[in-house]
Amino acid sequence: MSHTSNNVAGVDNTFRRKFDREEYLERARERERQEEEDNRSKSKAKGPPVQRKPLKHRDYEVDLESRLGKTQVVTPVAPLSQQAGYYCSVCECVVKDSANYLDHINGKKHQRALGMSMRVERASLKQVQERFEVLKKRKDIGSFTEQDLDERILKQQQEEEERKRLRREKKKEKKEKAVEEPEIDPDVAAMMGFGGFRSSKK
Repeated sequence: MSHTSNNVAGVDNTFRRKFDREEYLERARERERQEEEDNRSKSKAKGPPVQRKPLKHRDYEVDLESRLGKTQVVTPVAPLSQQAGYYCSVCECVVKDSANYLDHINGKKHQRALGMSMRVERASLKQVQERFEVLKKRKDIGSFTEQDLDERILKQQQEEEERKRLRREKKKEKKEKAVEEPEIDPDVAAMMGFGGFRSSKK
């Protein structure tokens, strides 16, 4: 029995996977059709874009220093508003430090929650002129002189001296309280071998 090289009998052991190109092309076309339908339905569901107001300046003072230097007990089960850091009631989140809090309240997420876009309204010439007039009036009413400055400096120095005087008085009172000792029974002191609890140095 002789076998020719063209007609090899036996098992196919090449282990290569055979792909049906037509089947996979059909699957790809079907997937593309499905994606197009999904995109159309999403765009219909979106509706018109939300119109937001332009940015406005804050009409309140940002409170960054009210809790400066104060200690606070923080528990993991406390509500967000009582946790450590700065709490934003609009976004209901806690920010750990003042720099990040400022970034947050000036950022896109916070402004969107307030109903504003990040675009600034363009001012007209008339609005700018009116603003200048308001600022001029404010400057004229509270005109500032050197005498005002001297008075303010003098007042500040007096307040500082008053604070120093109060501090000195408090220190004196503390020393006096520390010097006052409780009455010791002389018999007990003699039995223990000393006359009092004072140090020998004065």
